[in-house]
Amino acid sequence: MKTSDFYYDLPEEQIAQTPLEPRDSSRLMVLGRESGSIEHRHFYDIIDYLEEGDCLIANDSRVLPARIYGTKVGTGANVEFLLLKQVENNTWETLCKPGKKAREGARFIFGDGIMTATVREVRDDGNRVVEFECEENFFATLDKIGQMPLPPYITKKLEDKERYQTVYSHELGSAAAPTAGLHFTTELMDRIRAKGVKIAYVTLHVGLGTFRPVKVDDVTKHKMHSEHYEVPGETARIIRETKAAGKRVIAVGTTSCRTLESVATEFGEVKACDGWTDIFIYPGYNFKVLDGLITNFHLPESTLIMLVSAFAGYDNVMNAYKTAVEEKYRFFSFGDAMCIL
Repeated sequence: MKTSDFYYDLPEEQIAQTPLEPRDSSRLMVLGRESGSIEHRHFYDIIDYLEEGDCLIANDSRVLPARIYGTKVGTGANVEFLLLKQVENNTWETLCKPGKKAREGARFIFGDGIMTATVREVRDDGNRVVEFECEENFFATLDKIGQMPLPPYITKKLEDKERYQTVYSHELGSAAAPTAGLHFTTELMDRIRAKGVKIAYVTLHVGLGTFRPVKVDDVTKHKMHSEHYEVPGETARIIRETKAAGKRVIAVGTTSCRTLESVATEFGEVKACDGWTDIFIYPGYNFKVLDGLITNFHLPESTLIMLVSAFAGYDNVMNAYKTAVEEKYRFFSFGDAMCIL
């Protein structure tokens, strides 16, 4: 299977630049996993497709305001830092632009001096290991000076940082939002629970590799980035009970899906655990946990559209995307949603 098999034409004006209000007013395409049938609804109608005894598994990771702008000590040159991964304490692996300003030993000031940084190492891939210093708690300081690391296809400034967080986000650590969850409101979740549907959580900290394009023609040759996950004991128990009762486990987003399938692949079941996953799901994969998936519309030729195609069938998904374009759906992070059952 070739990467180009997952290409589709998308008019630029259908790339959503801002989130809708309220969150659950987005459109919802309901795709039949076996039949390929398509229904057009709104996200608040999702409750009509959930049954008592089902469970939703959502990713409660919270996005770091990981893009910070500083000036170089000595020259005053402007530099942008993007935090990628915590190495230890206040030391982070980062992307720096322009990189030539951030050589080993270079020092920087942020937010009128409330944070400083020193480049400790320049890695072979060009990333920098940077040690930050601040008087307050690091994450509290970051919240003051940092900006959300919005995907490159979003060019409008986000006025409210919380709109790039799910209402249930809790565990700080992602470089990008698990965007399928952005459609849920607290009120909608309360209505879902009142119907007898359980909602449980996993944590997978989304890396910027989620936006990395597939550069090989042969899909099977692509190497996935690695991301850290955690499955609590309560979530594992709910999944086991749901399966035993013959009800459905429905993942909210590809990150929740990848977490569950990674754990089931490694241990033969979903159990309480944490670790790193680089699972790559594409057509031909045999799903071990999922019965349903709530997701957004993804970039052409991306690993995410490949995962969705593995779950719902290549022909069904490519037809659904063609229909979504024709019906003027909004695409990507702030766009509309798809529910596959």
